[in-house]
Amino acid sequence: MIDFQKVIEHIRTEVTVIEDKGTVATYIPELAKVPIDKFGMALVDQYGKTHITGDGEERFSIQSISKVLSLAMAFAIKGEELWQRVDVEPSGDPFNDLSLLENENGIPRNPLINAGAIVICDVLITELDNPREEILQYIREIANDPTINYNLDVARSEKATGFRNYAAANLIKSFGNLHNTVGEVLDLYFDLCAIEMSCRQLSHAFYPLMNLGKCLRGNQYLTIPQVKRMNAIMLTCGFYDEAGEFAFEIGLPGKSGVGGGIVALLPNEFCVATWSPGLNEKGNSRLGMIALEKLTTNTGLSIF
Repeated sequence: MIDFQKVIEHIRTEVTVIEDKGTVATYIPELAKVPIDKFGMALVDQYGKTHITGDGEERFSIQSISKVLSLAMAFAIKGEELWQRVDVEPSGDPFNDLSLLENENGIPRNPLINAGAIVICDVLITELDNPREEILQYIREIANDPTINYNLDVARSEKATGFRNYAAANLIKSFGNLHNTVGEVLDLYFDLCAIEMSCRQLSHAFYPLMNLGKCLRGNQYLTIPQVKRMNAIMLTCGFYDEAGEFAFEIGLPGKSGVGGGIVALLPNEFCVATWSPGLNEKGNSRLGMIALEKLTTNTGLSIF
């Protein structure tokens, strides 16, 4: 049996001495305040045991990682009908690109780019009575942690600077693929990006995608076919225009956020989250990518 605690402690020792830690995101002012030397990692194994190192208990803005959680909720509600509103193809473009949206008549290429997540928010607003509260409660239940919450300062910061997201939402609306108002949809979208979680909480929240749809308490949130599709989308679309590189180097389904977080998983084996706020040129955590490559290389555990 692999000693995961020893493995992640060794990885932390190796990556934290790397001088080039990337660049903290500055286009969202609140994110620019995070110290670049932070590094956390948490891994929960198939037996439900959690292993933590570094700043793995410190909370940070999960940003686009939230797209997977809102997608899971929407997919559970709508089923296959959801794919009439959003496609499942890799974009090959940056997370906030607009050209494909124009060319493909307002149907986002996949639900893990900004445009796709905006449509998912629109779906949830239509389906839920109190979407902001119900989505947060859904995440708290999956992670078994009632303390998870929104960071309102980050949300306000994003609302003040998210001009390309406003452009995307209006473009989608012009094609008839947004049923609620642009303002209402983006308010929810920015709030979801501003959810704060630790590596430990994230590894627990993504546990159902590793465990055939069941959370750590054994409650079923997704069907096995839905888990298969969710993991496929994460593998091909979870890292924007670096998804191929992530599959090549790390070999796991996963999702990144510009807050420096990454979540990845190996079905029936483990779910892992890393956090290091310095980003590479593609907007993914530089040390997080290195740490996860070391994890799959050193343990020999990946989907390939």
